[in-house]
Amino acid sequence: AGPQLLVPLNDAGQAIGAVNARWGSLFDALYKTDVLDGDAGGEQGGGFNPVRGARVIAAAKGFLDQAVPLDEGSYAQAVAYDLHDGQLGVTLSSGRRTGLANPGQFRGYRLAGERLESLLLINNGMHIELAFAADHGDPAVHPTGIRDIFLEAAITTILDGEDSVVAVDAEDKVALYRNWLGLMRGDLTANVRECGLMVQRQLAGDRQYTSVAGTPLLLPGRGLMLVRNVGLLMTCDAVLDAGGLPLFEGVLDGLICAACALHDLQGLGRYSNSRTGSVYIIKPKLHGPEEVLFTVDLFAAIEQVLGMAPNTLKLGLMDEERRTSINLKECIRAARERLCLVNTCFLDRAGDEIHTAMKAGPMQRKQGMRQSDWLQGYEDWNVDVGLACGLAGRAQIGKGMWTRPDEMAAMMAGKVADPEAGASCARVPSPTAATLHAMHYHQVDVAERQAQLAGRNRAVLEDLLRIPRCEPHWTADEVQRELDGNIHGILGYVVRWVDQGIGASRVPDIHDVSLVEDRSTLRISSQHVANWLYHGVVNEQQVRDSLMRMAQLVDRQNLAEFNYIPMAPAYDGLAFAAACELIFEGQNAPNGYTEPVLHRHRRSLKDAIRNDSD
Repeated sequence: AGPQLLVPLNDAGQAIGAVNARWGSLFDALYKTDVLDGDAGGEQGGGFNPVRGARVIAAAKGFLDQAVPLDEGSYAQAVAYDLHDGQLGVTLSSGRRTGLANPGQFRGYRLAGERLESLLLINNGMHIELAFAADHGDPAVHPTGIRDIFLEAAITTILDGEDSVVAVDAEDKVALYRNWLGLMRGDLTANVRECGLMVQRQLAGDRQYTSVAGTPLLLPGRGLMLVRNVGLLMTCDAVLDAGGLPLFEGVLDGLICAACALHDLQGLGRYSNSRTGSVYIIKPKLHGPEEVLFTVDLFAAIEQVLGMAPNTLKLGLMDEERRTSINLKECIRAARERLCLVNTCFLDRAGDEIHTAMKAGPMQRKQGMRQSDWLQGYEDWNVDVGLACGLAGRAQIGKGMWTRPDEMAAMMAGKVADPEAGASCARVPSPTAATLHAMHYHQVDVAERQAQLAGRNRAVLEDLLRIPRCEPHWTADEVQRELDGNIHGILGYVVRWVDQGIGASRVPDIHDVSLVEDRSTLRISSQHVANWLYHGVVNEQQVRDSLMRMAQLVDRQNLAEFNYIPMAPAYDGLAFAAACELIFEGQNAPNGYTEPVLHRHRRSLKDAIRNDSD
């Protein structure tokens, strides 16, 4: 159990950074975020702030006291560490010598000559490395010479070729496949800017230690890589059939991604990804057991074509459509020989719920949907069914993304609810967030928690069937704020998707708060406006007025964006047209999906650019 990252596959630098986030610096994560903000004197500044540094050290020691406690005293009292007969010894400021309360938490060490370079500890299956400075560091800051504490963090990383990327033609698809191939071979590199300097980023090697028994101990240096393919809806002209028609994109994704993974399966790459001879493919937007079974049959056909052993291709099932949620047990049964993950996603699931029940009545405001019995029932149902089907210890049970990348203090206060809910993984928006979220998995033993939850009263189907609708009771101001927030999010995302080819990024909301958004946020927002429009909560003129006002705001927020194409004052661009179509034709879109509209307008823009070049 541990944090999970999801990163756009078309950005090699981000992809490598996410995979390397298997390990992260706790000192950096605490120092560079808002987790320790609040008291005067400890602010981040242009240089190192020793007051803030002292708070970081104190917080890190407090974490060690909780995760790997000493038999006596606190890490705040430690002045020296040593090894004797394969056991860890800690000298306290009182002169007394102690060790770990649970000696089994000491896993190994690393020496540089005769100097102790690092200690390796473990808690709830997650590793902690105490790294010591060669010059013993600053005794005033840390008398034991610890220069950093590294946490095992992003256990798995989903390389996304779906919602967070823009891939509408052969050119785009080849770029995705090339990066996946480079990851499977281990030779993908990218030039990125770090601390003002351009550096070449590459995959991290494994981490070598000496075990307590004195034998070599090798731990993965990279998160386990999973790839997210597209669903079953779209076609792509990257490959044409004998009649000249485009192939279904999901079939192409499965075949090419599996072929790239042969490098890993056959040991031809620089590093090993799967240690069990598997390829992990996440499949979104499947509707019920029939579509899951179709995917299982597709994987079997791919294995036969590529000469793979049966069940080499493992399936990650995203529980984000109504027919899948309600029939989750049958979906798991259909994928029982391949299943590696089930997870929830409020945004896509709510978008599908709104579309499915479009005519049942006006939906609650989005915050109301988040607090409804319907959502809690969905979240609990996923865990309960997963546990009942035997996924504990065999497959991940996951929860959705924390979407506010700059609000790490809020994440630390709230996202512990995911492991407490029995989730063995939950998504976070950055490597830094993964390091911080890893602390939650030291706080909560997920295996123990899942065993407890297996005996509770299970979620009931009636909650999932309780449509999150309500009779309108809002003031005019409340309706307008909800409408403006939805439309601002639609425009802020679509203008980057269509005009710039950016599928996921930090998008400022209507209050200038940075949010990580992909097509799932677009789906819920566009369907929500379409629902309110259908039921007369808002009228067409209100929506059009909001579209123009929010376009002006989005333009102002993106003034510094390179190559940004303003939507106002003409409101005649492809991005603005796409946003209007998503809303006004929303009830006719297949399951409320945004891909057909986005792809068509993006391809029109690329065609226009090519024609201008010619």
